[in-house]
Parts: sequence; C-alpha cells; structure tokens
Amino acid sequence: MKYSKYSAIIVGSGISGLFLANKLSESNKLDDGVLLITKDKLFSGSSALAQGGIVSVIPEINKEDSIESHIKDTIIAGCGLNDLNVVKFVSENSADAAQELIRYGVEFDKNDKNSLNFTLEGAHTHPRILHSQGDSTGRVIEQALCQRILQADNVDIYENAIVAELLVDSDKTCKGVIVYNNINSTFEAIYSSNIILATGGIGQIYKTTTNPAVSTGDGIALAYNIGAEVENMEFVQFHPTALYCKDKISMPLVSESARGEGAKLVDLNGDYFAKNYHHQADLAPRDVVARAIKQQMEENNFEYVNLDISQIGIEKFKKRFPTITSLCEENNIDLSSGLIPVVPCEHYFMGGIKVDINSKTNIKNLYAIGECSSTGLHGANRLASNSLLECVVFAQSLADIIIQNNQIPPNKNDEKIKTVIDKYSQINVDLVNDEYIQELFIQLKENMSQNVGITRNVESLNRALFNINNIQSKIKKINNVFSFKLYELQNALCVAKLVAQSALKRNNSIGSHYRNDLEIEQNKEKGLYKNDKILAK
Repeated sequence: MKYSKYSAIIVGSGISGLFLANKLSESNKLDDGVLLITKDKLFSGSSALAQGGIVSVIPEINKEDSIESHIKDTIIAGCGLNDLNVVKFVSENSADAAQELIRYGVEFDKNDKNSLNFTLEGAHTHPRILHSQGDSTGRVIEQALCQRILQADNVDIYENAIVAELLVDSDKTCKGVIVYNNINSTFEAIYSSNIILATGGIGQIYKTTTNPAVSTGDGIALAYNIGAEVENMEFVQFHPTALYCKDKISMPLVSESARGEGAKLVDLNGDYFAKNYHHQADLAPRDVVARAIKQQMEENNFEYVNLDISQIGIEKFKKRFPTITSLCEENNIDLSSGLIPVVPCEHYFMGGIKVDINSKTNIKNLYAIGECSSTGLHGANRLASNSLLECVVFAQSLADIIIQNNQIPPNKNDEKIKTVIDKYSQINVDLVNDEYIQELFIQLKENMSQNVGITRNVESLNRALFNINNIQSKIKKINNVFSFKLYELQNALCVAKLVAQSALKRNNSIGSHYRNDLEIEQNKEKGLYKNDKILAK
C-alpha cells in the first residue's frame, strides 16, 4: 500500500471545500501542502446547482437591512433551535465573505446604478441575497474557485477517489485517511493532523432530490463510524418547488428567488392557495410551503402544482432566470403559458456532524464544514441562501486555525491503525453484483420517501427502521469486499437510520420535522411503540 502525508486533507470539492483549499493555498506555512479529494470530478457536487444566491448583510449599501434583522429572520425560520452565537458570527461575517468571493473573481449582479443587486427570498424581511448571472450563483462561485485551485502549486487534487475509512489511533485522534482510487481500484494511506470533511448532503437516500448522484451522506457516515457526534438528524428540508419531471430521480431546482420576484403558486384549478396556509403566503418558510403544496396535491389528487410567473412577465423572467429557463426548455415545458409545474423534493440537510464554532468535532484533528456539518446556524429549518454563506464563513475561519496547526503526525502507526491498513491490504475489490446493490438502494429510497418524508409518524418511522435493518442484514452477508456502489449504499443506510431514529425520538412537530401523530401517548397505548427498544437507539 502506498503511504503519503499532507498538512491538510479536504474531503469534498463543493464551495466549502474549494474555498478552504484556496485559503490554505495562500499560506506559506503548510510545508506538506494540501490534498483535495473529490468523489467524482471537480464541479460535480450540489454547490454548482445553487441558483438563488448568498446572503450578504451590508447596511452601508443596503440601508434597509441590518445584522439584527438577519439574525431574527434566521432564528424565526429555524424555530428557535439555532445557536444564537453561531447565527451572530455568520451574519457579522457575511459582508467579508462576499468581499472574499469578489476578490476570488466572482462577479455578482449589479443594478441600474452599478451597485450590488440584492434580491428577496422566502422568510427574509429584506432583500439581502446576492446573485450572479441571474440564477447561476453556485455555478459561478464554484467555477471561480476551481479556476484558482487548479493554478495552486501546493494543492494536489484526487478526482474519482473516496475516503474508505478515517484512520483513528487508540487515543481517539484522527491521523489520516484510507483513500480508494476508483480508476485503478487501489488504496492509499494518507496522514495529516488536519482532516476536514466537506462532503455535502444526503439527498440520494430519498427517491427524488435536487441533489446530484454523489450526495449519499458519506462524510457523516465516516465520522459517525469512528465515534464523532451527530445531531439534528431529523431535520431534512424539502424544497417546495422542484421542477416536475415525471420518473426522474434528481429533479432540477426552481429557485425560491422566483417567488421572491413575484411568482405565485396555483393548483391545477388555477386557485392561488399559499395564502390559506401562512400569512407570508408564497414566501413563508420552506417547510410550511412544502407541506401546503403536498396537502393541496393530496386533497385534489394532483401530481403537481404550478408556479405562475405571469406577474413577473415572461421575457423578464427569462432574463432574470436563464438557468430555470434552460431547464424548462430541456424538459419540454412551454414558458409562454406562464406556468411551471413544480413539486416538493428533498433538498437540504440541517443536521449532520456536530461541530463547534471553530468547525471542530469531538474527535481530535477532525473538522467538518458545509452541509455535512451541524453548526447550529440553521436550527429546525434553513433560511434561504444561508447555506452558501455558511460554507464560506466557516471555511474562512477554519483556514486560520489550520495554518496555526500545521504539524504532521509521524507515520508510525499504533496497533489500531495497523489493523485498518492490514484490512485494506487484503480486501477484494469490485467483486460485487452492482445490479443487486442498485436494487437495494432503490428499496432504501422508496422506504425513506414513503416513511420519513415531509410528514412522519410513529408507525411510518418504525416501518422505516424495520426496512433499513432488513437491507443492512442483506449487505452484511457480503464479506471482505469493497466496491464503489456498496460503499455508497452502506453510507446511505447509516445516515438513513440516523435520520429515522432521530425523527422517532423527537415526538413533536417543529420546523422541517413534521409529525402528524401528536397524540403520542394514545399511540403508545395502541402498541405502535412496541418495536421502539429494538429499532431505535
């Protein structure tokens, strides 16, 4: 097995990982350089799909806005389960985050006065979202960061590679990673005193999601398997408006910014219904709007509802939202009707690896940033466009910490690490029926969508855990082999189980976690908790 070492290992190449790598590349103190590991190729994650924008509170330019207002909006959307210190920290650093992105070559859209153009999104009380090329903000930011990192001479990039396991010694200190190269099917042990997980979301555990195929919760599973704490796993955000594409697993996003610009939700009878569910109507928090659409669909047996863009104007819409326009054209949706078919769809994960304000986990040397982390910013429901902001602010802060913590652990292994390395030295590669693995994955997706979706209850959650355990028992029979698809399924099952267990433990409805069985004690009397001790930790 090949051995190497780096000053920092970053797992994941979305905006959080790329921004951190760029910041570290500017330091001359990291003698052993930086390794960036990406599961597919650069530019293959969720970040590039982010349409809406990034929150930036700049009262000097946007005089109606304030940090206090942003903090309040974030906490209201998060149902008060946010960490106030974290929300304050992120909001106060939002202007600097935007300036750093501009320094890295990101061009945000300007208004007629050649000043930054702020837009409004759901649950925000003021326009404070910066966007680029209309609705291509994530793609523009990721392109700028990719261009810079490819020019850095102290950053190595492993594409088509995954972290098979984190190396932890007997003192519960993370010393490095085992990397699997999916091109030549080889393993490598890589050491570092700074291991950063930036692996994104969990969308692929659901039947439909806006997330790309790589989002199988790998980082969360890797961390959990070595004893890292996870939290808020029940809080899965379903975006109200994914483009309705029948029989598609990954659905394109129709940005909330469209509703911020004046688009309205109507059902297939043409009735404007959002106002019946919340006083903010179409711009209510995402969990409220998603449930409203779901209820409207179920009560009327609709497959979807429509987003009426006629109030914006078709030509203005096309100019403001070129990405959505292209997506509609690709899916044979005629915008001249003024209607875009939409459905709720898994979109974002508020839970994850528990970290402090310095992105540290409870495992020494192990950090987490971006969607795979649980920082306390989002609470029970993410406020729109706070996600890209979180990525940049925490990556920027973590860079300073890593630069000060640049010692490389010795290559000498203790017995625990030697055992792991020996395992991968002897393991068989790709001796698995991928069709069978894919069949099990489809079962998991169906299970999660049916039982742990926008609404849950005791029966559905216990049913979900029973099905997950059943799938896990099947793959346990596959011994001493390693394959890319099996790895993803194992991680997805781990995360799915944590989500269902956490949802079962929280026996009330709050934010994105909606339980439609509020009479818990009555359900216990009916025996619906009979499997609780077996199926939930």
